[in-house]
Amino acid sequence: MRYPVVIHKDPDSDYGVTVPDLPGCFTAGDTVDDALTQAVEAIECHIEGLMLDGEPIPPPKNIEFHPNNPDYADGVWALVTIDISKLSGKSRRVNITVPERLLAVVDEYAKRNGETRSGFLAQAALEFIANHSPSEG
Repeated sequence: MRYPVVIHKDPDSDYGVTVPDLPGCFTAGDTVDDALTQAVEAIECHIEGLMLDGEPIPPPKNIEFHPNNPDYADGVWALVTIDISKLSGKSRRVNITVPERLLAVVDEYAKRNGETRSGFLAQAALEFIANHSPSEG
């Protein structure tokens, strides 16, 4: 799962990072590299909390969705990769049956995007659930 983040820096401050697709998720770092490393940790913790609370995980939007938001006008955009298959406690091996051709497509997509099969399938499941859950209101 790749989340867009916006990096911002005011004079005399650290580099701040905001994750627009995860309201309330933000962090900072001394350098841009440190800020991006901290962003991965902040996103993982945020998603972990949502999972523990049984809340849906908001899927990331395309990076092109956000730049017109005036809150991020002076920021620099980046993408951070999160492997959600590593989150929420111990992993559990399962045996599933998937058509061979579909598995080949899944594996190729995951490889092309720097993901694992497990991470991709977990992400796909969470995105499906988030997009098909009844809206609250």
